[in-house]
Amino acid sequence: MLPKRRRTRVGSPGAAAPSAARFPGVAIYLAEPRMGRSRRAFLTRLALSKGFRVLDAYSPEVTHVVMEQTSAEEAICWQERRVAAFPPGCTHPALLDISWFTESMAAGQPVPVECRHRLEVAMPRKGLPSPVWMPSYACQRRTPLTHYNTSLSGPSLQEALETLAEAAGFEGSEGRFLSFCRAASVLKALPSPVTALSQLQGLPHFGEHSCRVVQELLEHGVCEEVERVRLSERYQTMKLFTQIFGVGVRTADRWYREGLRTLDDLRGQPQRLTQQQKAGLQHYQDLSALVQRPDLEALQQVVEAAVGQALPGATVTLTGGFRRGKLQGHDVDFLITHPEEGREAGLLPRVMCCLKKQGLVLYHQHHRSEDPTHLTQQSHTMDAFERSFCIFRLPQPPGSAVGGHQRPCPAWKAVRVDLVAVPISQFPFALLGWTGSRHFERELRRFSWKERGLLLNSHGLFDPEQKTFFHAASEEDIFRHLGLEYLPPEQRNA
Repeated sequence: MLPKRRRTRVGSPGAAAPSAARFPGVAIYLAEPRMGRSRRAFLTRLALSKGFRVLDAYSPEVTHVVMEQTSAEEAICWQERRVAAFPPGCTHPALLDISWFTESMAAGQPVPVECRHRLEVAMPRKGLPSPVWMPSYACQRRTPLTHYNTSLSGPSLQEALETLAEAAGFEGSEGRFLSFCRAASVLKALPSPVTALSQLQGLPHFGEHSCRVVQELLEHGVCEEVERVRLSERYQTMKLFTQIFGVGVRTADRWYREGLRTLDDLRGQPQRLTQQQKAGLQHYQDLSALVQRPDLEALQQVVEAAVGQALPGATVTLTGGFRRGKLQGHDVDFLITHPEEGREAGLLPRVMCCLKKQGLVLYHQHHRSEDPTHLTQQSHTMDAFERSFCIFRLPQPPGSAVGGHQRPCPAWKAVRVDLVAVPISQFPFALLGWTGSRHFERELRRFSWKERGLLLNSHGLFDPEQKTFFHAASEEDIFRHLGLEYLPPEQRNA
């Protein structure tokens, strides 16, 4: 019997350049701005079967770049970013539409490149802002904290789309929720303000509905649909209830359908509430106020001192919106780890005991670590770390200046804090996952699976075909494994 040939995955060096290529002068690179991983793999197999060379990496050796459903502007921007690293004098390959590829496959040989095959730069119409190219996934683009499409006088384009996304989430419509989230995220990453609808041409995730909302805002400064949603009783009630610590969309929806509308309605029926929800309702006023940087710094000192006392050598790392550069937020997240694997196990109860002795804990809910092996399935994205969801009693300065006068203020205020204990081997993945933004992380996991066939969560990066985990010593390593440009935390505000 002959030995079985080892299966070669598309993307490995052996699959990209077989020695029996019939047309050595032609080296094809299949680009993916609009071509998914599965589609690219199919076209690669087809070309290889016809004797063509298909290169896995974009390099000076490439002679023909093939793109699908890609505009000329998008193709040129894509190429400019990649040829910048080439040595001077390198010839740029032809940028071709998929039609050249399909005709060549049908002919069984490379057909001559004609004008109709080429992706040439279209001249923008005079007087109108030209469209820009934008990658499809939020993890492929830089999204700063402050962006061009904000408004000081009223709701911005991005805020309007986010309102519709939130309302869709309240209704359980995941498709509409994701559509509006993705469109809003694109607006945050644009290099200039949107002043004309033509600027949305060719941008990903802008369907008819989102374009209609933007057009109304540009023409009238207000969108009737958005205002109707904002003023609706259901939206306002759902927003109120979901801001309570421990209340999710399903619970808020059930309360709304049962006729509850206000916080007083909930206070009048304490039997409906879990201990977590009771704590959230009790401290609602404080918890609905934003945590400022000075509060964050005071909290970090308190947590670091308690962790150092409970386990010398352990480290505390700030995550969440504050790590992305925000000056204020609704809660504070800390990751705790130790350079020695396993030393973090059982640490949080000792830390909480130390904080309780200081009178700093108003409420906490402890979750033991779980076996994370089930997270090697696509449907699981929640982490299984040991964690404590807390409300801290943060002491306040004796007075606050208001209008140039000192007035008494409460001696303390309640603040939401999450503490998560992470093994050092999984720390880079946990740091990436807990930094956010939520939409950035959702898009990063989607890119990992759809484009690379890998499962990503806060515990690791897993190859389900090879049944192996990738090692990473830093966030940069994770981006490198996925073939993505590294984005620092302040550029992940998608």
